[in-house]
Amino acid sequence: MTRVEDFEELRPLLFSIAYRILGSVSEAEDAVQETWLRFDAAEAQPVSAKAYLSAAVTRISIDVLRSARVRREAYVGPWFPEPLLSDPYQDPARAAELADSVSMAALLLLERLSPLERAVFVLREVFAFGFDDVAAAVGRSEAACRQLVVRARRHMADGRPRFAADRRERQELATRFFDALTDGDVDALCSLLSADVQLVGDGGGKAPQLANVVAGADNVARVLAAFFPLLRRIDATCAPQEFNGQPGAVVRDRDGRVLHAMTLDVLDGRVQAVRVVINPDKLGHLGPVADAWAVTRELKALRRQRA
Repeated sequence: MTRVEDFEELRPLLFSIAYRILGSVSEAEDAVQETWLRFDAAEAQPVSAKAYLSAAVTRISIDVLRSARVRREAYVGPWFPEPLLSDPYQDPARAAELADSVSMAALLLLERLSPLERAVFVLREVFAFGFDDVAAAVGRSEAACRQLVVRARRHMADGRPRFAADRRERQELATRFFDALTDGDVDALCSLLSADVQLVGDGGGKAPQLANVVAGADNVARVLAAFFPLLRRIDATCAPQEFNGQPGAVVRDRDGRVLHAMTLDVLDGRVQAVRVVINPDKLGHLGPVADAWAVTRELKALRRQRA
């Protein structure tokens, strides 16, 4: 095989590694492109293209994450990963594990780890790399990598939910949720939300967002039920869409431009969290992005008319 063929065959794996380390579609794509440039410029053909490319994309992603963490510390409001439509890396034997590792909840847990812990955890626990390959990728000894994995597992286990919902349960609940949302049915929404549910928005200071986290079933239901019927009046659409292997929806304005992406955490038969990505910088890969400020002004005018 040629280098181009080697690279294209491994591209899905490389993107999936980079996205789990970075939590950003655009940064993962850039890391993969930089990996190709290094591979193409290498004088000697690597013994194993997979080992070489995986190590390269991991090191690049670690460097990018170290810089990104500084920016995230100064981020305005809650920070969420960029919503991912589909994971290009497919392994039918481990499909459920791979889907879980790319969920919003899992990616937010990975934010607790140092860049090195995160990279080692992703390579070992998600993609089942041997410790020799992990050590070579991050430039540490195998013993050090084993210790990093132990620490990472502990951090991840502390935040994981006790019970997981199966795919069918999630989808059925999501269908009922979005039907109630579209109708503005407060009671129906309340029946689908956990008592301590949270509604959180990520605008990054670049789009209108909630001033605070909205907590509690009744509060969340009322905020959602008040907002979405207004969107319908300005011909916005709310189309169910799976993001990061979890149920969600993409909301578009009357011209089909993306307003925001919404994801649901479903656990024990209830919606535990509603996360809304509004920051336009995180939506470009989903299509043309709407002017959220203009839409907000239009919605405010509607509210004044109703008052």
